[in-house]
Amino acid sequence: MIIAIVTNGPVPYRIPALNKLAALPGIELHVLFCCRREPNRSWDLPAIEFACTYLRERIIQIGDRYIHNNPDVLPALRRLAPDVVITSGFNPTHLYAFAYAWLSQVPHIVMTDGTYDSERSLSLLHRLVRRLVFARSKAFVWASIGGRQLFASYGIATARCFRACLCVENTRFADDARRSEPAFDFIFCGRIEAVKNPAFAFDVALATAALLNRKVRILYVGSGSEQARIEEHAARHPALVEASFHGFASQQDLPLLYRSARIFLFPTAWDPWGVVANEACAAGLPVLVTPHAGAAGELVIDGENGFVCDLDVEAWSARAALLLTQPATYAAFSARSQALVKGFTFDTASDGIMAACRHAAAAVQRH
Repeated sequence: MIIAIVTNGPVPYRIPALNKLAALPGIELHVLFCCRREPNRSWDLPAIEFACTYLRERIIQIGDRYIHNNPDVLPALRRLAPDVVITSGFNPTHLYAFAYAWLSQVPHIVMTDGTYDSERSLSLLHRLVRRLVFARSKAFVWASIGGRQLFASYGIATARCFRACLCVENTRFADDARRSEPAFDFIFCGRIEAVKNPAFAFDVALATAALLNRKVRILYVGSGSEQARIEEHAARHPALVEASFHGFASQQDLPLLYRSARIFLFPTAWDPWGVVANEACAAGLPVLVTPHAGAAGELVIDGENGFVCDLDVEAWSARAALLLTQPATYAAFSARSQALVKGFTFDTASDGIMAACRHAAAAVQRH
């Protein structure tokens, strides 16, 4: 079976699953990337062990979104002559690939990291395009329960939907050896931009310091336009909060950085999933997260391995103080994080994509 996947660009949390998919017997995988890297991404990538093509980059920026328009995806698909076409979005490039599949009578699969909540604000035109594509697709791949809910909202039967979770290499973050006392109370990891609410994380640290009647330390990993504002804010409260800024971290450095802290703060205003939650859980950290992350309620379970809270400093700091002052509760949450994340693996993700391909191919044969 020749499988063609058309997607924006290589990302570290998908490449290992695709490597496993390509290694399956009887499978020839070819991934068509719209670009080598989107302008707002600075991550390092694992080795790519599957055939891939980088299309001629044609990116249009609208606000903080990048729209890909690569007409050369059509001749690339004609050369490949795939048995199945998978698209991971609704940019013009993805729609060209869908049109190729439809006109060539090749089974098409929709793959999304999006959720019902993340797509609530779509325009009527965007929804109409999705209905057109969904009606002519044979299988659907979702990354989170929110993605399954999204497909259900369009009337897609559960039997046509398959899970390919977002994940990390859990064993790299786990540390079975006894850890020394972490240097930081909190860690924030991600882009230091307004949508991620890094300033809120500092306010939580500040309020927690007042509750504990001691100075607390927070580590920021990442970079972005909000850093200077947080540094200025921290300079006004040196007796209560020490904020450290690591900057960009390689995949190799991340496990040790997570293990240098006790609690992961994830106050995002919008995240279809949030792979940083996987990293934190694999490292054994309890997670405080907003309901606006796809991982909330699925990987981070309120009251089990973290807390799912709206953006309320008082609520977050009270829960943080509980974890930092109750060793038994903290240990239970830490162990639960590592137990829950074991269900999110690259093997599981690869199996889900493969099952969708088999279903799509069988659906065509039946007709």
